[in-house]
Amino acid sequence: MDMNAGLGGFAAAIESRKLWTMNVVPTIAEKDTLGAIAERGLIGIYHDWCEAFSTYPRTYDLIHANRVFSLYKDKCNAEDILIEMDRILRPEGAVIFRDEVDVLIKVRKIVSGMRWDTKMVDHEDGPLVPEKILIAVKQYWVAGGNSTSPQ
Repeated sequence: MDMNAGLGGFAAAIESRKLWTMNVVPTIAEKDTLGAIAERGLIGIYHDWCEAFSTYPRTYDLIHANRVFSLYKDKCNAEDILIEMDRILRPEGAVIFRDEVDVLIKVRKIVSGMRWDTKMVDHEDGPLVPEKILIAVKQYWVAGGNSTSPQ
């Protein structure tokens, strides 16, 4: 799933007959790009990430969140969006967050409390770019201590 799809570039980059990407255009996005996504033959939908996302019966293995938290910073709480992401992401699924470093530090703190493993890396254009990439993996865990994360 691409939470802020733009023109569907993320889906086009991972195009495979065995994979599909749900391209989501936020309802508060500056530009309405759903028509361009459809013209490329990709699947897409409008959504407000301050609300629950209808996924039944699907969950997702990978979520791409490009500047979603900067987009919604004055609209709703980051915690609410992350809880929704946790709900729709399969155990051992991954999220790629791309955003400003101060936003990602806040996101990292929250998802670490949700028992997700994280790693922050520099932007592909180098360490001086204020945008960073945070990779997070949701761990499979049950009460009693069994989990997929190394102890």
